[in-house]
Amino acid sequence: MHNDDDQLQLSRCQKGDQTAFAVLVHRYHRPLYNAAYRVLGNAEDATDITQVVFLKIAERIDEYDPKYKFFSWIYRIAINESLNLLRTRQREVALDDETELADADDMNPEARYHRTEVREHVQQALMRLKLDDRVVITLRHFSEFSYREISEILDLEEKTVKSRLFEARQRLGVLLIDLNTH
Repeated sequence: MHNDDDQLQLSRCQKGDQTAFAVLVHRYHRPLYNAAYRVLGNAEDATDITQVVFLKIAERIDEYDPKYKFFSWIYRIAINESLNLLRTRQREVALDDETELADADDMNPEARYHRTEVREHVQQALMRLKLDDRVVITLRHFSEFSYREISEILDLEEKTVKSRLFEARQRLGVLLIDLNTH
């Protein structure tokens, strides 16, 4: 990602530079939102979690340990906050019906409909997975982190991440087939 520039922006933030914080918010808002959305399955909750993450970053900027990558630190906060929200509610949240497609304007109506159906199908299957499975799939396939980066974010050994991801993919495949037949 932007690790060298992140360190520069963090240094400026720690000295009270609000413009530097705005740069970090702009850089990481969308990826954090997407990760939270994939875990939670709800656009409003993902927006709330993203805001909470940036508030926590602002409050704890002096606690950041530069031996870790900044994005690993903030993704870990986002994932933990998302999981905490789910635990607080003690239930899985439903898929938000108002899923927006970024590139939908470039497609004809039939292609747009098909793409929406596929995305909803995948999201429904994701929401049926255990949280641990959903988190590793989200980080790897939707946020496109490497195994090493995921191991940093989740504080797991890389081989554990690979194993969890393999098993989660297997379970997701079964769910996708099951949803397809119904």
